[in-house]
Amino acid sequence: MALDHYVSQVHLKNFYSPAMDGLMYAIRKSDLKRFPTRSQDVCRIEEGSTNAYLTKDRAIEEFLKEVEPRYNASVMKLRENKMDQEAVASLAGFAAFIVACSPTAMRLHSGPLKAQLEATAAILDTKGAIPKAPDILGEKSITELLADGTVKFTVDPKYPQAFGIANILHHTSVFGNSPWEILHNDEEESPFFSSDYPAAIEAFDMNTPINRIVPFAPDLAVRIKPDIRLSGKKPDITFAKFNASSRHLRRAEVLEINRSLVRCAEEIIFFRDDLDWIEGFVAKNRRYRIEPVTHKLPHGSGHLLVSTHRVLAHGTNK
Repeated sequence: MALDHYVSQVHLKNFYSPAMDGLMYAIRKSDLKRFPTRSQDVCRIEEGSTNAYLTKDRAIEEFLKEVEPRYNASVMKLRENKMDQEAVASLAGFAAFIVACSPTAMRLHSGPLKAQLEATAAILDTKGAIPKAPDILGEKSITELLADGTVKFTVDPKYPQAFGIANILHHTSVFGNSPWEILHNDEEESPFFSSDYPAAIEAFDMNTPINRIVPFAPDLAVRIKPDIRLSGKKPDITFAKFNASSRHLRRAEVLEINRSLVRCAEEIIFFRDDLDWIEGFVAKNRRYRIEPVTHKLPHGSGHLLVSTHRVLAHGTNK
């Protein structure tokens, strides 16, 4: 059985501590336990890249063979603002893999599917297509059973992952052809974190695509601003529309990005330096994570479902 990494080892090794030989620091959001770790020992699942819904169940591994070997060279090109097609493909591909195929992505993309099932059940219920429950369940309708939690829909997380894998080139194309802000961090006492979901979100309103902040090294990250006009377009892996600007961040900006990285992490944060402020910083932001949010908007005689992602305190995703 293959132990597949859902955050590439080549990425995590950029966060190794010079104070430890081949190790980085980690801290868990759930209990604030800190521990040293190697890249090969974290962010991995047995057969995590295998998806039986696809004709080629290991297809994503073929994609990663074009991404991971070029990662370090691509980070260097990004740092020097000398990006080329190969570098954009590697770094945009890394971001796309996290956003579309990781366990967090599987959880997030299960939410809209569940909302669609519930909406469909409600429509069928109004048409009398679903019989009432038996006496033991109070002869309730499916709408009532869903509302009180007696009945729940579950979605196999491998199903949305299959969609993510099938559309990985589209995600890579959108990221690689959208504007990037190259974020340089010169604050020695506040290096960027990474995590088990190193693709923090910046959400504004329903009409604006979600920005992605992706750390590539303790001193380097990007803010990707997805171009909504690329939605539904044929993938362009020449990245003809790629453009980037560079910024050197102030300390307050670095802290804000690290705050987002902690809040958007699923469970584990990784960092290079064993600094005194990190545990307290994580403690203040650990009770947040990205949640799927679906809005029901009136449309004709029914509703239109609009799904998005938001950073919310635990238990507030309704």
